[in-house]
Amino acid sequence: MPTDTADLQTPTRTAAAQLPQVHAQRNPGMPLDLDWVMSAQANTSAIERRAATLPGRRTVKKAYQAAWLLKAITLIDLTTLAGDDTAGRVRRLCAKAKAPVRQDLLDALGMGPITTGAVCVYHDMVATAVAALQGSGIPVAAVSTGFPAGLSPFHLRVAEIGESVAAGAREIDIVISRRHVLTGNWQALYEEMQAFRAACGEAHVKAILATGELGSLRNVARASLVCMMAGADFIKTSTGKEAVNATLPVSLVMIRALRDFHDRTGYRIGYKPAGGISKAKDALTYLTLIKDELGDRWLQPDLFRFGASSLLGDLERQLEHHVTGRYSAGYRHPAG
Repeated sequence: MPTDTADLQTPTRTAAAQLPQVHAQRNPGMPLDLDWVMSAQANTSAIERRAATLPGRRTVKKAYQAAWLLKAITLIDLTTLAGDDTAGRVRRLCAKAKAPVRQDLLDALGMGPITTGAVCVYHDMVATAVAALQGSGIPVAAVSTGFPAGLSPFHLRVAEIGESVAAGAREIDIVISRRHVLTGNWQALYEEMQAFRAACGEAHVKAILATGELGSLRNVARASLVCMMAGADFIKTSTGKEAVNATLPVSLVMIRALRDFHDRTGYRIGYKPAGGISKAKDALTYLTLIKDELGDRWLQPDLFRFGASSLLGDLERQLEHHVTGRYSAGYRHPAG
């Protein structure tokens, strides 16, 4: 992990700086450029070699590591997407989002209050989450458009977005139709994404590609570009429900598409890896990748999020080890 980040060297940032305020100019979208889309390629062996170097790199230590762990917490979309979700569970999750690290640990680190980046729930729980987070500045994200498969009737998928926005969701995580990618119907994917973006209005839209079901890294690159051209504010790897979710090779492909889009258009698009990221060391590896490939500006909540439910517990556990020198049991750091 690089250690030359001026704003991450010591854990002394203020609470206001941690809130997910949007600073980047919003992506308005652009006409579909099929020449650009079809020129996107992916050298799988080279991508896999590059990705394989990341976990083995020397990481930051001591206060620097604590600062990066705290940074990771502010970038989490704290998520519950279970069939047995209840209002009580969601309220507990929101309480954890507002105070994700025990106060005694923050005091020991000389750190003021921090929050997670957002809370992510199904539509039925949006109103509960909005009420629980009132006044905190933490946005509610709703999964939508027939999540996770995206196979409900199109008009219902669009209507679902509108219902979640009306209920107070400020971010909408949509799922694309994988068949458009697998059949190379880029025009259909573009038009679908445009319709979802329009339905979101002022709410920001995260396009879930379900990369584990797209067949190839080249398809991932092309789908990323099409969604950004259609106005996506974020591109996201997975629903967390696929057999294969976020991976480093997929992430490398997607963030290089982000870099290419920014170089050509001037607009910064956010990135959200989701599914399977549950350990602090994995979070630090992803932050390394983002810093190396995109730079410090992408290490802010308006441009990077982790989609996670159990990651927070391990991050807090590692912070306790930093403060006390002892590892505590995982059950002492529940998500809610």
